Amino acid sequence: MPDPDALAATHKLAFAGGSLRAWSAAEIDALLVSPHVFLIGDARAFAMGRAVADEAELLTLATHPDHRRQGLGTLAIQAFHQVAAARAATRAFLEVAEDNAAARALYAAQGYAQIARRAAYFRAPDGAAVAALILQRALP
Repeated sequence: MPDPDALAATHKLAFAGGSLRAWSAAEIDALLVSPHVFLIGDARAFAMGRAVADEAELLTLATHPDHRRQGLGTLAIQAFHQVAAARAATRAFLEVAEDNAAARALYAAQGYAQIARRAAYFRAPDGAAVAALILQRALP
């Protein structure tokens, strides 16, 4: 079983200084008890997804700052695609903060395209509203 405390520590560092708040160990643990939720990776870099029927949602992707620029995020998202497809998902989607250029570039490189925008969807730690972009891609 993954260590929710270690994952939460990575999530906190990965999202530090960004427009979204990090998840707590309790929030991660609560998600992991669902049979639809799966985890790829470890405290260096991880993806958490949920597959239901023919859809998979990338719930979060986080890379510890000490392990960035090593391809671990790319490997995690590619493994997410493989696990989701193995669970009969035919498409994957995610929500990304509009101001998160690095994540948007990673997702574009993995074949995601914007299908919608939700204005003021996220609330930044400072209270500012941030739009969410909904991205989607087909799974093999």
